[in-house]
Amino acid sequence: MTARNRKITAAALVGLSLSAAVTGCSSSAGGPSPSSAPGSPDASGSQSSGRFRYRDGEYSENGQYGNLPSSIGVSVTLADDRITAVHVTPHATNPTSRDLQERFAEAIPAVVVGKDIDEVHMTKVAGSSGTPVGFNAAIERIKAEASKR
Repeated sequence: MTARNRKITAAALVGLSLSAAVTGCSSSAGGPSPSSAPGSPDASGSQSSGRFRYRDGEYSENGQYGNLPSSIGVSVTLADDRITAVHVTPHATNPTSRDLQERFAEAIPAVVVGKDIDEVHMTKVAGSSGTPVGFNAAIERIKAEASKR
């Protein structure tokens, strides 16, 4: 593993850790989460016994962010509400922005593949704090498109 790949992997893990920390702190009223009986909706409205909120398939959206505006392309494959594959396409033409988008694109699969799409919310990944905003916007659009509601 090259030094650059080690740095990207470390940065991706920092982003995941931050995301997990924020998610872990999001409980309302500070108490334990309500439990649900098997097969009944949990607090998020999803089913706990094999009924999923999103249709399986491949989805692609663009995510806008920043003042320019900047954007990235995001493609995910969903199965049972989990991301089984992800591909990010950089759109930036500015060399610095392009580099950040490319590093993000290289690091993001290790962070999100295997995760429930509702648990995916990126903050800073591979040194980029703007690109994750575009990624999150694209994920929200993908969730709306894939929603069974």
